[in-house]
Amino acid sequence: MRRDLGDEERLKRVEELRRRIISWYERRGRKHLPWRGTRDPWATLIAAFFLRKTRTSHVEKVYRRFMERFPTPRALHAAAEEEVRRMITPLGLENRRARQLKELAKVLVEKHGGRVPSELDDLLCLPGVGRYTAAEVLLACFDVPEPLLDVNMKRLIGRVFGLQGVSEEELWEFAKRLVPQDPVEARKFNYGVLDFAQAVCKARRPRCGECPLNDVCSWATSGRPQTK
Repeated sequence: MRRDLGDEERLKRVEELRRRIISWYERRGRKHLPWRGTRDPWATLIAAFFLRKTRTSHVEKVYRRFMERFPTPRALHAAAEEEVRRMITPLGLENRRARQLKELAKVLVEKHGGRVPSELDDLLCLPGVGRYTAAEVLLACFDVPEPLLDVNMKRLIGRVFGLQGVSEEELWEFAKRLVPQDPVEARKFNYGVLDFAQAVCKARRPRCGECPLNDVCSWATSGRPQTK
């Protein structure tokens, strides 16, 4: 990890990043997405499974119908895998997804009484649940200020703070320090980072000219090219 930013400068960038991302999200974030308005950990898990390698616009309609038909792990556990497969076919990868969803529902019913656990270690033991998905459940439903560290957040914080040669574990620790401790602000910040990275701080052709972070961003201030 580059150490060229002093502690005072790094703290200033953290504070500015939080403030500006939250402000941007309040004005332009995708607050309408149905899974962002829920505090139901089961609904959050389903959204996380659907959004993998799938466009958000494709997920919305399927997600709403799916949650109406299977509002709990017990409802999904009792259903035939073929019904699940048919319902999620528009998303693609339906065979694998249906199998994973049925396995997830089975474990939740048989080992957790039909409820999604609220502890990180228990979440990570669920089929198909990795660190990002576990963090999203904790953040959205249990008020734990975890970072949603996906490729979008990695790209944004890497550019803003000039991070290089950073291990996955170091990135998680660094991202965790960025997230506000207030649960509501933590959700706004995380969702804001995801939306901002997709709309402005893109992997290719980042829109630096209109970026509200360009004066505190190592990528922008170093004169890096607008494409990557």
